[in-house]
Amino acid sequence: MSKLYMMVAITNRAMKHKFQEFYKENDHMVVFGTLGRGTANSAVLDYFGLEASEKMISFSIVTEEMWRKLKRGLIINMQIDVPGTGIAFIIPLSSVGGKKVLQYLIQNHEYEKEEETILRETDYELLVIIANQGCIDTVMDAARSANAGGGTVIHAKGTGMESAKKFLGVSLAAEKEIILIVTKTKDKNRIMKAIMEKAGLESKEKAIVFSLPVTSTVGLRMREDEIGD
Repeated sequence: MSKLYMMVAITNRAMKHKFQEFYKENDHMVVFGTLGRGTANSAVLDYFGLEASEKMISFSIVTEEMWRKLKRGLIINMQIDVPGTGIAFIIPLSSVGGKKVLQYLIQNHEYEKEEETILRETDYELLVIIANQGCIDTVMDAARSANAGGGTVIHAKGTGMESAKKFLGVSLAAEKEIILIVTKTKDKNRIMKAIMEKAGLESKEKAIVFSLPVTSTVGLRMREDEIGD
């Protein structure tokens, strides 16, 4: 899958509502947000004219055309390139768990699947699973049944949940858990399938899953590597 991306925007928490309105005005409805905190020391903050503050981190899926539109608006209307405002970037997707999920994530924006690029030919991938709050164990049990390792959980709140009925045929709660799992590319499809079957849209977990290519890793010890030691 090409020209489909995960957009990450990191802004000051105080600007949360302003950015939410910006996304809504640009028909960018499905966004998952969580809180974070900056780590820059005081010397760096003083140099760039920044303030130490809580951050709002937003995750969403965009097409190339959507990104161009949002990028222009972020610069012109939101002045995101002014020191202290924030940063936004995109990461290419490699797969999405189901056509309905894809349609829901990008809403009514046009997208045409094109030939895959060399970036997808990676040894590892990052699985991103978005599920209802309190459903971590079920999702991880499903993933482990397909030989996945451990995961990392982020609590988030989603916008655009009211449109889930139209695209997915189900209702979604706003409170979400985002589970991140790094796995070998050859195991990706099997793990995604297990999650979709055991914790997907037909279950109470209502999990949505997609993957991102990982170009390099360190600190990972897969089972076959351990056996060979």
